[in-house]
Amino acid sequence: MGYLGRFAPSPTGPLHAGSLVAALASWLDARAHGGRWLVRIEDVDTPRCVPGADQAILQQLAALGLAPDEAPRWQSQRGAHYQQALDRLVAQGLAYPCACSRKDIEDALAAQGQPRERHGELRYPGTCRDGLHGRLPRAWRLRTTSQAVRWHDRRLGPQQQDVEAAVGDFVLKRADGLWAYQLAVVVDDGAQGITDVVRGEDLADNTARQILLQRALALPTPTYLHTPLVLGPNGEKLSKQNGAAPLDTADPLAALNAAAMTLGLPAQQAPAAHALAAWVPAWHHSYNRAGD
Repeated sequence: MGYLGRFAPSPTGPLHAGSLVAALASWLDARAHGGRWLVRIEDVDTPRCVPGADQAILQQLAALGLAPDEAPRWQSQRGAHYQQALDRLVAQGLAYPCACSRKDIEDALAAQGQPRERHGELRYPGTCRDGLHGRLPRAWRLRTTSQAVRWHDRRLGPQQQDVEAAVGDFVLKRADGLWAYQLAVVVDDGAQGITDVVRGEDLADNTARQILLQRALALPTPTYLHTPLVLGPNGEKLSKQNGAAPLDTADPLAALNAAAMTLGLPAQQAPAAHALAAWVPAWHHSYNRAGD
């Protein structure tokens, strides 16, 4: 199978310096392995999406010379596919309805004497695994089992996580009717035939959950590479949520050089197009996939 990669931004605002690192890395990885590179707009979380941000992102990528090999795809247009996947999981007994609110989960964890938070998430204690007991369903969850999910990250090395112990049965469809990121990304990676996922290190914690879903839906598991993060002045990950400035593409080479330095690539003095071409062999040398 040929290499097929993707960059999948959420249109909660324009690209910033941190998101460019992931975009550049995924583009370079595809080019270094003679593959194709796609762009997918992950806009299932509609309340957080900013009108026009999707087009702004596409314009920024074009200004930087990062052109996808196919027309972009929007997740908001693919709800029927996510429903089909959920129906399949329900039929297999792997997904079930949940009536719990966030407060219900907090109270249940407190009653069990468990820590309240894990990386900002609540570990689901399995309250509705055996039925709703007369309560109305709110969300749908994947039924997990206690097992170590192992994978190899091309930058971080061997990884593993027991999803049941770490996060519990996780949400597939939210109480507000919106599709959860975990289900949407797995369904779309499978539908598009994505072979390699290159994304920011902050998303590495999602990988085990996505591998569980891939197995449940009989989808192949891509190869993963998680890139270094750009940190803000406060030491936290640079993000739209903490006020990261929109990426200035007036000087494409300057923006690309900053991203390249985060990735351990040498700065270039040539025009942006020449710089991109120069980084491809350098990336291949540093991040060549096994067997290529």
